[in-house]
Amino acid sequence: MRGRTPFAVLVVVLLAAGLLGLLALNTALNEGSFELSRLQKQTTVATDEKQGLQHQIDQSSAPDALARRAAELGMVPAGGMAFLDVPNGGKVIGTPGPAQDSPPVKRSTVDPWPMRQPAPSAPTGAPPASAPPGAPSPAATAGDSVVQINPASPAAPAPSTGGAGR
Repeated sequence: MRGRTPFAVLVVVLLAAGLLGLLALNTALNEGSFELSRLQKQTTVATDEKQGLQHQIDQSSAPDALARRAAELGMVPAGGMAFLDVPNGGKVIGTPGPAQDSPPVKRSTVDPWPMRQPAPSAPTGAPPASAPPGAPSPAATAGDSVVQINPASPAAPAPSTGGAGR
């Protein structure tokens, strides 16, 4: 009997170790399952929030919402529009015109750029030294901004060398 006792103890110890290992493995898998479930719930909440925000963006960027917001800010529809046909040498297509303001326009009391500070005013004298000759003085354009576009002539193609590459 003495010969069988160490073997029986060894078998019992191996079985107990196997059961404890199986228990540890099962516990680790359950922890992973709970973590996966928690992350899936977080993903669902984040997806719902994203869809809600996208819906708000879509509503705010609809043409009627943009027109209503522009009217609240005191903007008026543009007048005649003109376009530059750049590929054809900068030809102007259309007739530009000023926006037609039909008084009275309700002006917004909300500052659209609350962080913006007024720019320092330029001295009203002779045009700055960097201004091109014939440019209007700052006093002449105090309330207006003027944009002048000088289309460049299309670049001439480089002359071909004939058969140099052959």
